[in-house]
Amino acid sequence: MVTLTEDLKSGAGHYLVSEASGYRSREVGTIVSGAGVLKPGTVLGKITDGGAVTVTKTDVGGGKGALTLADPAYGAGVKEGVYKVILIEPAANAGAFEVEDPDGIVIGTGTVGVAFTGVVKFTLADGGTDFAAGDIALVTVAIADPTNLGKYAVHDPAAVNGAQVPAAILYQGCDATSADVKRTLTVRDTEVHADVLTWKSGMTDDQKAAALAVLSASHGIVAR
Repeated sequence: MVTLTEDLKSGAGHYLVSEASGYRSREVGTIVSGAGVLKPGTVLGKITDGGAVTVTKTDVGGGKGALTLADPAYGAGVKEGVYKVILIEPAANAGAFEVEDPDGIVIGTGTVGVAFTGVVKFTLADGGTDFAAGDIALVTVAIADPTNLGKYAVHDPAAVNGAQVPAAILYQGCDATSADVKRTLTVRDTEVHADVLTWKSGMTDDQKAAALAVLSASHGIVAR
């Protein structure tokens, strides 16, 4: 006997409980190229500023260990420019550092060997030669021009281009892996089934709850 398996999240608008009359609840929007293959019910954010963020690093050098970037290597509010990781209390196989943003403002302190999770995210490891006070490693952030303004991407709390704010729900599935795709979106005055929505991988329950609160307060999209 052949077993047939149905993806219950594959149907257009499967997440809907109710909508406003006519087509008030829906609009057509552009899903940005690179968003990938998305299912109906995916929670989206709207790109309102900035472009792709690229983060690179420069180690202290001299065999004094390496700085390893996290994935992602930045958080909400990151600025374009060079962040300095400055050793302030060196110690054998350890030490403390402070982080300056591109404007020279100290945004936090950290410990060698322990992950730093500010607007830039990394771990500074000790090497064969101990650090000295004043040693500097660099984290360089580049933000591309905002060429995708007004388009939609998967909602990501760590984004810095506007997609960190939930703004819509994808009504129809699509493949936006290598090209922009126009699709119908739920953008206002709708009741939805919270349990069948699709989120960016790795989002916590608290992040999902916060996103649903924004959709309700700002767009009238109420989760049931």
